Amino acid sequence: MHLLAGGRSAVPGANESLIREVFRATGMKAPSIGYVGTASGDGEDFFRRMAGMLGENGAGEVAHALLTPPDADIAGAKSILARADMICIGGGDVETGMRILNDRRMAGFLAGLYRGGKPFFGLSAGSIMLAEKWVRWCDPHDDATAEIFPCMGLAPVLCDTHDEQGDWEELKVLLALQQEGVTGYGIVTGTALRVSPGGRVEALGGAVHRYVRRDGEVKRMPDLMP
Repeated sequence: MHLLAGGRSAVPGANESLIREVFRATGMKAPSIGYVGTASGDGEDFFRRMAGMLGENGAGEVAHALLTPPDADIAGAKSILARADMICIGGGDVETGMRILNDRRMAGFLAGLYRGGKPFFGLSAGSIMLAEKWVRWCDPHDDATAEIFPCMGLAPVLCDTHDEQGDWEELKVLLALQQEGVTGYGIVTGTALRVSPGGRVEALGGAVHRYVRRDGEVKRMPDLMP
């Protein structure tokens, strides 16, 4: 499982290099990709940009498993994902992406594919969707209204992506709502987190920031280094 930060890296080619590493790790040449774009409302322009980037960096066919439209062909989307060599969960809005997956009863289907050995990777919000939980606010101006909601949980971690400029504000709120000792990962723009099924984590492309809830506070830990 690979969780990529996405975002606009200051290092030219950083995101593309990580995509190539994801493909190398599978041992497959030109793997076909089943693309899940619920976080962006399955926007066609968004998909075309993503498919172009993936293709330029080693992917074979990139097929859009449409789930958002009211008349979406769910059986067809499942067929696309089942046939693909890999699954990509695209970026956008985490809560929107998870709501659509749950409405279409797709989260369990995707989990079954992962348990069956199909490789997954996420980009930006898609990485957070693959992790365990995320946070939302009933009132965006009041942290007291923050609440946790479940994500797919295929990667047994908590993470945020490309918010180093915002000092990981949302990740810190999420951790503040956890038990003592829980760690969260801030996946910096241009980096990625490789997560094994057992929860072992490895930084790719650069330092990944780490935070932990300890003594009632969220504290910075030493970075996870490649």
